Amino acid sequence: MSVPGPSSPDGALTRPPYCLEAGEPMPAFFKIFRQNQVVLLDTLEQEISKFKECHSMLDINALFAEAKHYHAKLVNIRKEMLMLHEKTSKLKKRALKLQQKRQKEELEREQQREKEFEREKQLTARPAKRM
Repeated sequence: MSVPGPSSPDGALTRPPYCLEAGEPMPAFFKIFRQNQVVLLDTLEQEISKFKECHSMLDINALFAEAKHYHAKLVNIRKEMLMLHEKTSKLKKRALKLQQKRQKEELEREQQREKEFEREKQLTARPAKRM
């Protein structure tokens, strides 16, 4: 390939800047041009893949941040569930104790009524038996 050719007095080039030399065969020029295109395309593809990789890394980082956020939510929910389980267990125990206490008090009242009934029965006048 040649450098820009001589210019005319008005500043215009007399021949195009990248024209073939007289002795250079046409296919060799196209071969070099094609090789340069291939190199350029390969470089461009590499840059595109690097860009995609960086973009996918950003997506991965966003996914990890989101996963971390939801993991923290799950941990909080689990803590809350454990706390609720403990509270319900305590309430069940308390309810059972209260139920047993009520049953015991009801049984004691019933026994007290029976004692009073027996006492009244013994206090009621009975006709004496004659012998």
